[in-house]
Amino acid sequence: MRSRLILTALLLATVALAAQSASDTNLAAEPHHHPALENAYVRLFNVEVAPHEATLMHAHPHDYIFVTLGASEIENDVEGKPPVTLKLQDGEVRFVAGNFSHLARNLADTPFRNVTIELLQDEAARKTPPPAWDDERGLHLFTGGTQDIMFVKDGVRVSEIELQPGATIPSHHHSGPHLVVAVTDLDIRSDVEGKGPMPGHLKSGEVKWLPGGYTHTLTNTGKQEAKFVTLEFH
Repeated sequence: MRSRLILTALLLATVALAAQSASDTNLAAEPHHHPALENAYVRLFNVEVAPHEATLMHAHPHDYIFVTLGASEIENDVEGKPPVTLKLQDGEVRFVAGNFSHLARNLADTPFRNVTIELLQDEAARKTPPPAWDDERGLHLFTGGTQDIMFVKDGVRVSEIELQPGATIPSHHHSGPHLVVAVTDLDIRSDVEGKGPMPGHLKSGEVKWLPGGYTHTLTNTGKQEAKFVTLEFH
C-alpha cells in the first residue's frame, strides 16, 4: 500500500510539472508578450523586456516576423542550441521560421521592445504556395519617400516605408488585406478613391489591420519623418 501511495504521488507530481512546463512555454502566457490583435491571418504581440531581464522559455509554433522598436542587444537562447547575441537596430525587421522554443535575454540598459507577428497560415502556404507577387524585392523611390520591399515569406510581402513631412505615396491599389506597424509616431492621411480623405494617428509600436479592395494615396501630415512596416496578404 505504501509503495502504491508513493507511486501515485510521483505520478501526480510528474503530471503537475508537465502542466506547469506546458503553461510556461505557451506564448500567450509569457508575461512579456502582450496580445494586440488576432484574426485568421496573424496573431500579434507587443513585447517588452526590461534591461537585463529575460523572458520565460516559450514556444513559437508558427513562423513569425518581428519589428524592433529602438536599438537593443539581446541574447537568444534557443532550446538545445548555444546562445547567440543579436544587435538590433531601430525598425529592424526579421523573419524567423517557427517550431522551436527559446528565451530572449535583454543585455542592454534600455528596454527591448518589438512587435511580434505570428503568421497563422504558414503551414497552408507551404502546402499550397500563394500566387507570386509582381515585385518580391526592390526599392521604389518617389518624391520625399521610399518603399523598400524587403522579402516575401509564406506568401506575405513585407515592406519598409519612409516618408518625409508632406510627402505622398502615389496612388496604389490594395487587392488584399494588409497590416501597418508604426516604427515612429505617425500622422498620416489616406485619400481613398471614392471616399475622400481619412486622417489617422498611430504611436510607435501600434498596429492597424486594413481590409483590401481599395485604391488610395498616403500622405505624411506630421512634422517628422514617418517610418512604418507593411505586411501585405493575397
